Amino acid sequence: MTETPRSQFLSLHLLETLTAVLPVRDENAQPKSLVFGGVERHMITSQARRRAERVHARNRANAGRGALKGRSMGIRTREWALLTGRELESAHGWDKERALVTARAVMEATGLKFGDPKKKTVANLTKVLIFAPADAGSRIARHISDQAAEVEEWCATYLDAQAKAEAAKKARRGAKTKAATPQEGEESTTESVKTALPPLPKATRDAVLLALAPRDAVDIALYGRFLAEIPDSPNVEGAVQTGHAFTVHEAEQIEDFYAAADDAKLDRKRNALDFLDAADDAGAGMTGYQSLISGTFYRHAVLDRVQLRTNLRVAGMDESEAETAASEAEEEFVNSFVEAFPEAKKNSTASTGSLPALVLAFEGERPYNYASAFQKPVDESPVPEGGEGPAGPAAVRRLLRHHAFVSRRRDDLRTARVLTYDPEIDLLLGELGLPDALSVVERVADLTL
Repeated sequence: MTETPRSQFLSLHLLETLTAVLPVRDENAQPKSLVFGGVERHMITSQARRRAERVHARNRANAGRGALKGRSMGIRTREWALLTGRELESAHGWDKERALVTARAVMEATGLKFGDPKKKTVANLTKVLIFAPADAGSRIARHISDQAAEVEEWCATYLDAQAKAEAAKKARRGAKTKAATPQEGEESTTESVKTALPPLPKATRDAVLLALAPRDAVDIALYGRFLAEIPDSPNVEGAVQTGHAFTVHEAEQIEDFYAAADDAKLDRKRNALDFLDAADDAGAGMTGYQSLISGTFYRHAVLDRVQLRTNLRVAGMDESEAETAASEAEEEFVNSFVEAFPEAKKNSTASTGSLPALVLAFEGERPYNYASAFQKPVDESPVPEGGEGPAGPAAVRRLLRHHAFVSRRRDDLRTARVLTYDPEIDLLLGELGLPDALSVVERVADLTL
Protein backbone atom coordinates (compact mmCIF):
# COMPACT_ATOMS: atom_id res chain seq x y z
CA MET A 1 0.00 0.00 0.00
CA THR A 2 1.37 3.44 -0.92
CA GLU A 3 1.91 5.71 2.07
CA THR A 4 0.02 9.01 1.87
CA PRO A 5 2.50 11.89 1.48
CA ARG A 6 2.67 14.26 4.39
CA SER A 7 1.45 17.84 4.06
CA GLN A 8 3.81 20.80 3.98
CA PHE A 9 2.81 22.35 7.31
CA LEU A 10 2.59 20.82 10.77
CA SER A 11 0.45 23.04 13.02
CA LEU A 12 0.83 22.77 16.79
CA HIS A 13 -1.60 24.21 19.34
CA LEU A 14 -1.16 24.00 23.10
CA LEU A 15 -3.05 24.93 26.26
CA GLU A 16 -1.21 25.19 29.57
CA THR A 17 -2.13 26.52 32.99
CA LEU A 18 0.53 28.45 34.92
CA THR A 19 0.27 29.59 38.53
CA ALA A 20 2.16 32.48 40.17
CA VAL A 21 4.97 32.77 37.59
CA LEU A 22 6.78 35.51 35.66
CA PRO A 23 8.31 33.82 32.59
CA VAL A 24 8.90 37.06 30.69
CA ARG A 25 8.82 40.74 31.67
CA ASP A 26 9.15 44.19 30.16
CA GLU A 27 11.74 46.91 30.80
CA ASN A 28 9.96 47.81 34.05
CA ALA A 29 10.02 44.20 35.33
CA GLN A 30 6.27 43.97 34.74
CA PRO A 31 4.48 41.08 33.00
CA LYS A 32 4.05 41.56 29.26
CA SER A 33 0.50 41.91 27.99
CA LEU A 34 -1.62 42.52 24.91
CA VAL A 35 -5.19 43.62 24.29
CA PHE A 36 -7.30 41.04 22.47
CA GLY A 37 -11.06 40.73 22.33
CA GLY A 38 -11.40 44.06 24.11
CA VAL A 39 -9.59 42.96 27.28
CA GLU A 40 -6.00 42.80 28.46
CA ARG A 41 -4.30 39.37 28.35
CA HIS A 42 -1.01 38.17 29.78
CA MET A 43 1.52 37.40 27.04
CA ILE A 44 4.61 35.22 26.70
CA THR A 45 6.47 36.50 23.67
CA SER A 46 7.42 34.32 20.74
CA GLN A 47 11.06 35.38 21.21
CA ALA A 48 11.12 33.92 24.71
CA ARG A 49 9.40 30.76 23.50
CA ARG A 50 11.72 30.24 20.52
CA ARG A 51 14.87 30.66 22.57
CA ALA A 52 13.63 28.24 25.22
CA GLU A 53 12.82 25.64 22.56
CA ARG A 54 16.06 26.14 20.63
CA VAL A 55 18.27 25.89 23.72
CA HIS A 56 16.31 22.88 25.01
CA ALA A 57 16.92 21.00 21.75
CA ARG A 58 20.58 22.05 21.61
CA ASN A 59 21.29 20.97 25.19
CA ARG A 60 19.69 17.58 24.59
CA ALA A 61 21.66 17.06 21.37
CA ASN A 62 24.93 18.06 23.03
CA ALA A 63 24.20 15.69 25.92
CA GLY A 64 23.62 12.80 23.51
CA ARG A 65 19.86 12.70 24.08
CA GLY A 66 16.88 13.15 21.80
CA ALA A 67 16.38 12.75 18.08
CA LEU A 68 19.19 15.20 17.23
CA LYS A 69 21.92 13.61 19.34
CA GLY A 70 25.24 13.82 17.54
CA ARG A 71 23.97 16.49 15.13
CA SER A 72 25.70 19.84 14.67
CA MET A 73 23.97 22.68 16.50
CA GLY A 74 24.43 26.44 16.66
CA ILE A 75 25.27 29.11 19.22
CA ARG A 76 23.96 32.68 19.16
CA THR A 77 26.51 35.00 20.77
CA ARG A 78 28.54 38.19 20.47
CA GLU A 79 31.68 36.43 21.73
CA TRP A 80 33.03 34.81 18.56
CA ALA A 81 36.35 36.71 18.78
CA LEU A 82 36.74 35.62 22.40
CA LEU A 83 35.90 32.02 21.56
CA THR A 84 38.36 32.02 18.66
CA GLY A 85 41.06 33.60 20.81
CA ARG A 86 40.60 31.02 23.55
CA GLU A 87 40.81 28.24 20.99
CA LEU A 88 44.06 29.69 19.58
CA GLU A 89 45.43 29.85 23.12
CA SER A 90 44.32 26.43 24.38
CA ALA A 91 44.56 24.28 21.23
CA HIS A 92 47.34 25.99 19.31
CA GLY A 93 49.57 27.41 22.04
CA TRP A 94 49.24 31.10 21.19
CA ASP A 95 49.84 33.88 23.71
CA LYS A 96 46.50 35.08 25.12
CA GLU A 97 46.76 38.73 24.05
CA ARG A 98 48.19 37.88 20.63
CA ALA A 99 45.43 35.35 20.04
CA LEU A 100 42.60 37.75 20.94
CA VAL A 101 44.00 40.70 18.97
CA THR A 102 44.46 38.54 15.86
CA ALA A 103 41.01 36.94 16.13
CA ARG A 104 39.30 40.30 16.52
CA ALA A 105 41.21 41.87 13.62
CA VAL A 106 40.42 38.96 11.30
CA MET A 107 36.70 39.06 12.09
CA GLU A 108 36.53 42.83 11.90
CA ALA A 109 38.20 42.81 8.48
CA THR A 110 35.64 40.22 7.35
CA GLY A 111 32.91 42.79 7.92
CA LEU A 112 31.77 42.34 11.51
CA LYS A 113 31.45 45.45 13.67
CA PHE A 114 32.78 45.44 17.23
CA GLY A 115 32.17 47.55 20.31
CA ASP A 116 34.13 50.63 21.36
CA PRO A 117 37.80 49.56 21.76
CA LYS A 118 38.13 51.98 24.69
CA LYS A 119 35.52 50.06 26.69
CA LYS A 120 36.95 46.76 27.88
CA THR A 121 33.54 45.20 28.49
CA VAL A 122 32.48 45.43 24.83
CA ALA A 123 35.75 45.94 22.91
CA ASN A 124 35.91 42.31 21.78
CA LEU A 125 32.18 41.73 21.37
CA THR A 126 30.41 42.06 18.04
CA LYS A 127 27.73 44.73 17.84
CA VAL A 128 25.07 42.10 17.08
CA LEU A 129 24.41 38.53 18.12
CA ILE A 130 25.60 36.07 15.50
CA PHE A 131 23.93 32.67 15.19
CA ALA A 132 26.52 30.26 13.80
CA PRO A 133 27.55 26.60 14.18
CA ALA A 134 29.07 25.83 17.58
CA ASP A 135 32.44 24.89 16.08
CA ALA A 136 32.88 28.16 14.15
CA GLY A 137 35.43 29.53 16.63
CA SER A 138 37.60 26.42 16.50
CA ARG A 139 37.45 26.36 12.66
CA ILE A 140 38.58 29.99 12.43
CA ALA A 141 41.33 29.39 14.99
CA ARG A 142 42.57 26.35 13.07
CA HIS A 143 42.87 28.36 9.86
CA ILE A 144 44.63 31.26 11.59
CA SER A 145 47.11 28.85 13.16
CA ASP A 146 47.72 27.02 9.86
CA GLN A 147 48.31 30.33 8.04
CA ALA A 148 50.01 32.05 10.98
CA ALA A 149 52.84 33.73 9.04
CA GLU A 150 50.57 35.28 6.41
CA VAL A 151 47.81 36.23 8.87
CA GLU A 152 50.16 37.81 11.40
CA GLU A 153 51.96 39.82 8.73
CA TRP A 154 48.62 41.10 7.48
CA CYS A 155 47.45 41.75 11.07
CA ALA A 156 50.49 43.92 11.86
CA THR A 157 49.88 46.01 8.75
CA TYR A 158 46.15 46.23 9.49
CA LEU A 159 46.62 47.37 13.09
CA ASP A 160 49.26 49.92 12.04
CA ALA A 161 46.92 51.38 9.40
CA GLN A 162 44.11 51.43 11.94
CA ALA A 163 46.27 53.34 14.43
CA LYS A 164 47.29 55.89 11.78
CA ALA A 165 43.67 56.38 10.77
CA GLU A 166 42.64 56.96 14.39
CA ALA A 167 45.51 59.44 14.90
CA ALA A 168 44.53 61.34 11.76
CA LYS A 169 40.93 61.43 12.93
CA LYS A 170 41.93 62.91 16.28
CA ALA A 171 44.12 65.50 14.55
CA ARG A 172 41.27 66.61 12.31
CA ARG A 173 38.90 66.76 15.24
CA GLY A 174 41.27 68.99 17.20
CA ALA A 175 42.18 71.29 14.32
CA LYS A 176 40.43 74.57 13.76
CA THR A 177 37.99 74.47 10.87
CA LYS A 178 36.19 76.98 8.79
CA ALA A 179 32.53 77.70 9.24
CA ALA A 180 30.28 74.65 9.15
CA THR A 181 28.77 75.72 5.82
CA PRO A 182 31.40 77.01 3.31
CA GLN A 183 30.55 80.04 1.20
CA GLU A 184 29.62 79.41 -2.41
CA GLY A 185 32.69 78.62 -4.45
CA GLU A 186 34.73 77.52 -1.41
CA GLU A 187 35.75 73.96 -0.65
CA SER A 188 35.30 72.49 2.80
CA THR A 189 38.56 71.83 4.65
CA THR A 190 36.95 69.43 7.12
CA GLU A 191 36.39 66.46 4.78
CA SER A 192 37.88 63.24 6.16
CA VAL A 193 40.65 61.57 4.25
CA LYS A 194 40.24 57.89 4.94
CA THR A 195 43.26 55.76 5.48
CA ALA A 196 42.88 52.58 3.48
CA LEU A 197 43.01 49.40 5.55
CA PRO A 198 44.68 46.38 3.93
CA PRO A 199 42.13 43.78 2.87
CA LEU A 200 42.07 40.43 4.58
CA PRO A 201 43.74 37.69 2.51
CA LYS A 202 41.04 36.01 0.40
CA ALA A 203 41.75 32.52 1.77
CA THR A 204 41.32 33.74 5.34
CA ARG A 205 38.13 35.67 4.57
CA ASP A 206 36.69 32.62 2.83
CA ALA A 207 37.59 30.48 5.85
CA VAL A 208 35.79 32.87 8.22
CA LEU A 209 32.71 33.02 5.97
CA LEU A 210 32.60 29.23 5.75
CA ALA A 211 32.99 28.85 9.51
CA LEU A 212 30.15 31.32 10.20
CA ALA A 213 27.92 29.90 7.44
CA PRO A 214 24.92 27.87 8.67
CA ARG A 215 26.41 24.64 7.28
CA ASP A 216 24.76 21.58 8.86
CA ALA A 217 23.61 23.21 12.13
CA VAL A 218 20.08 21.84 12.40
CA ASP A 219 18.74 24.51 14.74
CA ILE A 220 19.75 27.23 12.26
CA ALA A 221 17.83 25.35 9.56
CA LEU A 222 14.84 25.28 11.93
CA TYR A 223 14.83 28.80 13.34
CA GLY A 224 16.72 30.70 10.63
CA ARG A 225 19.17 33.54 10.98
CA PHE A 226 19.76 37.02 9.58
CA LEU A 227 23.26 38.52 9.35
CA ALA A 228 23.21 41.88 7.59
CA GLU A 229 26.78 42.98 8.37
CA ILE A 230 28.37 40.57 5.87
CA PRO A 231 26.40 40.72 2.61
CA ASP A 232 27.98 37.56 1.19
CA SER A 233 27.31 35.48 4.31
CA PRO A 234 24.15 33.44 3.69
CA ASN A 235 20.97 34.19 5.62
CA VAL A 236 18.45 31.45 6.35
CA GLU A 237 14.67 31.67 6.17
CA GLY A 238 13.44 29.86 9.26
CA ALA A 239 11.20 26.81 8.95
CA VAL A 240 9.49 27.47 12.30
CA GLN A 241 6.78 30.08 12.84
CA THR A 242 5.93 30.95 16.45
CA GLY A 243 3.01 32.95 17.80
CA HIS A 244 2.91 34.92 21.04
CA ALA A 245 1.23 32.91 23.82
CA PHE A 246 -1.65 34.66 25.60
CA THR A 247 -4.20 33.91 28.29
CA VAL A 248 -7.59 32.71 27.11
CA HIS A 249 -9.20 34.91 29.76
CA GLU A 250 -8.73 38.45 31.02
CA ALA A 251 -5.38 39.10 32.70
CA GLU A 252 -5.01 39.28 36.45
CA GLN A 253 -1.77 39.81 38.29
CA ILE A 254 -0.66 40.14 41.88
CA GLU A 255 2.02 42.31 43.44
CA ASP A 256 3.73 39.92 45.81
CA PHE A 257 5.38 41.66 48.78
CA TYR A 258 8.42 39.78 50.03
CA ALA A 259 10.78 40.18 52.98
CA ALA A 260 14.22 38.59 52.76
CA ALA A 261 15.88 37.59 56.01
CA ASP A 262 19.47 38.51 56.91
CA ASP A 263 20.93 35.32 58.39
CA ALA A 264 23.68 37.12 60.32
CA LYS A 265 21.19 39.50 61.96
CA LEU A 266 18.90 36.64 62.92
CA ASP A 267 21.79 34.71 64.44
CA ARG A 268 22.75 37.71 66.58
CA LYS A 269 19.14 38.26 67.63
CA ARG A 270 18.74 34.61 68.56
CA ASN A 271 21.81 34.77 70.79
CA ALA A 272 21.21 38.24 72.24
CA LEU A 273 21.73 38.57 76.00
CA ASP A 274 19.06 41.22 76.58
CA PHE A 275 16.07 42.73 74.77
CA LEU A 276 17.98 45.89 73.75
CA ASP A 277 20.50 43.85 71.79
CA ALA A 278 17.65 41.92 70.21
CA ALA A 279 15.86 45.14 69.22
CA ASP A 280 18.97 46.37 67.39
CA ASP A 281 18.70 43.42 65.01
CA ALA A 282 14.94 43.57 64.42
CA GLY A 283 13.47 43.87 60.93
CA ALA A 284 14.00 42.19 57.57
CA GLY A 285 17.24 42.33 55.64
CA MET A 286 15.49 43.46 52.47
CA THR A 287 11.92 44.01 51.28
CA GLY A 288 10.34 44.50 47.90
CA TYR A 289 7.59 43.59 45.42
CA GLN A 290 7.49 41.19 42.51
CA SER A 291 4.73 40.87 39.94
CA LEU A 292 3.35 37.38 39.35
CA ILE A 293 0.77 36.10 36.89
CA SER A 294 -1.52 33.07 36.67
CA GLY A 295 -3.70 31.79 33.88
CA THR A 296 -4.39 29.35 31.09
CA PHE A 297 -2.37 30.18 27.98
CA TYR A 298 -2.92 29.33 24.33
CA ARG A 299 0.16 29.08 22.17
CA HIS A 300 0.79 28.10 18.58
CA ALA A 301 3.67 27.18 16.29
CA VAL A 302 4.07 25.85 12.75
CA LEU A 303 6.77 23.79 11.07
CA ASP A 304 7.25 24.25 7.33
CA ARG A 305 8.59 20.85 6.24
CA VAL A 306 9.48 22.02 2.73
CA GLN A 307 11.47 25.02 4.01
CA LEU A 308 13.30 22.81 6.51
CA ARG A 309 14.41 20.38 3.81
CA THR A 310 15.38 23.26 1.51
CA ASN A 311 17.55 24.78 4.25
CA LEU A 312 19.28 21.46 4.87
CA ARG A 313 19.90 20.89 1.15
CA VAL A 314 21.32 24.41 0.74
CA ALA A 315 23.61 23.67 3.71
CA GLY A 316 25.17 20.85 1.68
CA MET A 317 23.21 17.72 2.56
CA ASP A 318 22.11 15.38 -0.21
CA GLU A 319 18.43 14.51 -0.51
CA SER A 320 18.62 11.33 1.58
CA GLU A 321 20.59 12.93 4.41
CA ALA A 322 18.36 16.02 4.38
CA GLU A 323 15.27 13.79 4.67
CA THR A 324 16.71 11.93 7.66
CA ALA A 325 17.86 15.12 9.40
CA ALA A 326 14.51 16.81 8.74
CA SER A 327 12.57 13.92 10.30
CA GLU A 328 14.81 14.03 13.37
CA ALA A 329 14.51 17.82 13.57
CA GLU A 330 10.71 17.62 13.40
CA GLU A 331 10.57 15.11 16.23
CA GLU A 332 12.85 17.23 18.41
CA PHE A 333 11.03 20.44 17.54
CA VAL A 334 7.70 18.98 18.65
CA ASN A 335 9.32 17.70 21.84
CA SER A 336 10.77 21.16 22.57
CA PHE A 337 7.45 22.85 21.86
CA VAL A 338 5.84 20.67 24.50
CA GLU A 339 8.68 20.41 27.04
CA ALA A 340 10.63 23.69 26.94
CA PHE A 341 9.73 26.78 28.96
CA PRO A 342 11.37 30.21 29.46
CA GLU A 343 13.57 30.06 32.56
CA ALA A 344 12.94 33.47 34.14
CA LYS A 345 12.41 33.01 37.90
CA LYS A 346 12.47 29.24 37.42
CA ASN A 347 13.91 28.64 40.93
CA SER A 348 11.51 30.90 42.81
CA THR A 349 8.37 29.84 40.90
CA ALA A 350 9.17 26.32 39.57
CA SER A 351 7.64 27.45 36.26
CA THR A 352 9.69 25.05 34.15
CA GLY A 353 7.96 22.08 35.79
CA SER A 354 4.66 22.76 34.03
CA LEU A 355 3.13 20.29 31.57
CA PRO A 356 0.44 21.23 29.03
CA ALA A 357 -3.19 20.40 29.55
CA LEU A 358 -3.63 19.70 25.85
CA VAL A 359 -1.53 19.57 22.68
CA LEU A 360 -3.25 19.46 19.28
CA ALA A 361 -1.19 18.62 16.18
CA PHE A 362 -2.39 18.32 12.58
CA GLU A 363 -1.15 18.67 9.02
CA GLY A 364 -2.33 21.06 6.35
CA GLU A 365 -1.40 22.74 3.09
CA ARG A 366 -1.14 26.08 4.90
CA PRO A 367 -0.59 27.17 8.53
CA TYR A 368 -3.61 27.42 10.83
CA ASN A 369 -3.75 29.66 13.90
CA TYR A 370 -6.72 29.13 16.21
CA ALA A 371 -6.28 32.28 18.30
CA SER A 372 -9.72 33.46 17.19
CA ALA A 373 -11.25 30.67 19.26
CA PHE A 374 -10.35 32.77 22.30
CA GLN A 375 -11.17 36.24 21.00
CA LYS A 376 -14.08 36.21 23.41
CA PRO A 377 -12.38 35.77 26.80
CA VAL A 378 -13.34 32.72 28.81
CA ASP A 379 -15.77 33.57 31.61
CA GLU A 380 -14.70 31.41 34.57
CA SER A 381 -17.84 31.98 36.60
CA PRO A 382 -19.86 28.78 37.33
CA VAL A 383 -21.87 27.28 34.47
CA PRO A 384 -25.23 27.67 36.27
CA GLU A 385 -24.50 31.39 36.47
CA GLY A 386 -23.90 31.65 32.73
CA GLY A 387 -20.13 31.17 32.76
CA GLU A 388 -17.92 28.42 31.33
CA GLY A 389 -16.30 27.19 34.51
CA PRO A 390 -12.52 26.81 35.00
CA ALA A 391 -10.47 28.14 32.07
CA GLY A 392 -8.53 24.92 31.39
CA PRO A 393 -11.44 22.60 30.50
CA ALA A 394 -13.35 25.48 28.90
CA ALA A 395 -10.41 26.27 26.62
CA VAL A 396 -10.08 22.59 25.63
CA ARG A 397 -13.75 22.50 24.63
CA ARG A 398 -13.38 25.66 22.60
CA LEU A 399 -10.18 24.60 20.84
CA LEU A 400 -11.47 21.16 19.82
CA ARG A 401 -14.84 22.56 18.77
CA HIS A 402 -13.06 25.18 16.67
CA HIS A 403 -10.83 22.56 15.03
CA ALA A 404 -13.79 20.27 14.25
CA PHE A 405 -15.66 23.19 12.70
CA VAL A 406 -12.70 24.22 10.50
CA SER A 407 -11.93 20.61 9.52
CA ARG A 408 -15.39 20.16 8.01
CA ARG A 409 -14.66 23.04 5.66
CA ARG A 410 -11.02 22.35 4.79
CA ASP A 411 -10.14 19.20 2.86
CA ASP A 412 -6.39 19.57 3.51
CA LEU A 413 -6.61 19.11 7.29
CA ARG A 414 -5.80 15.54 8.31
CA THR A 415 -3.96 13.25 10.74
CA ALA A 416 -4.99 15.30 13.78
CA ARG A 417 -3.72 14.06 17.16
CA VAL A 418 -4.16 15.25 20.76
CA LEU A 419 -2.05 14.65 23.84
CA THR A 420 -2.90 15.54 27.44
CA TYR A 421 -1.02 15.35 30.72
CA ASP A 422 -4.09 16.23 32.80
CA PRO A 423 -6.29 13.35 34.04
CA GLU A 424 -9.31 15.65 34.22
CA ILE A 425 -8.83 16.66 30.60
CA ASP A 426 -8.39 12.99 29.68
CA LEU A 427 -11.83 12.28 31.12
CA LEU A 428 -13.21 15.29 29.27
CA LEU A 429 -11.85 13.99 25.96
CA GLY A 430 -13.78 10.77 26.54
CA GLU A 431 -16.96 12.69 27.26
CA LEU A 432 -16.66 14.91 24.18
CA GLY A 433 -16.82 12.00 21.74
CA LEU A 434 -13.95 12.92 19.45
CA PRO A 435 -14.37 12.34 15.69
CA ASP A 436 -12.57 9.40 14.07
CA ALA A 437 -10.16 11.81 12.34
CA LEU A 438 -8.85 12.94 15.73
CA SER A 439 -6.84 10.40 17.72
CA VAL A 440 -5.61 10.61 21.30
CA VAL A 441 -1.92 9.70 21.78
CA GLU A 442 0.12 9.14 24.93
CA ARG A 443 3.64 10.13 23.84
CA VAL A 444 5.07 13.36 22.43
CA ALA A 445 6.78 11.39 19.65
CA ASP A 446 3.37 10.16 18.44
CA LEU A 447 2.36 13.73 17.58
CA THR A 448 4.67 13.66 14.55
CA LEU A 449 3.64 10.31 13.05
